[in-house]
Amino acid sequence: MTANTYSISELSTEFDITTRTIRFYEDEGLLFPQRDGMKRIFSEKDRVHLMLILRGKRLGFSLQESRELIELYDPKSGNKKQLNVFLKKIHTKKQELAKQLNDINIMQNELDLAAEKITKIINKSTN
Repeated sequence: MTANTYSISELSTEFDITTRTIRFYEDEGLLFPQRDGMKRIFSEKDRVHLMLILRGKRLGFSLQESRELIELYDPKSGNKKQLNVFLKKIHTKKQELAKQLNDINIMQNELDLAAEKITKIINKSTN
């Protein structure tokens, strides 16, 4: 492909994902490749969208949250609105993770206490 366009296999290789995954994002209306017969030709914009989708996925964002960020993509404006929304989503995600981590710590402590009690009961019955 040319410098500003990509084949599905090039994107698949670059991002280490399957072509099926890329087609799924296309079916979801997140990527809009041009067609040359049966061949998909992805633009630089599609490549950036794919990068945002995958970054969002790694950060635990839903596909809808990624869609919202993609719709705000506007390099002419410096993407300030998109970046502000992204920062708010990161903050929210961090709060959710902190709560989950706290819940996990509480559960681990409860499991430790239960294991100690059971161990004591077992030790008493074998003595």
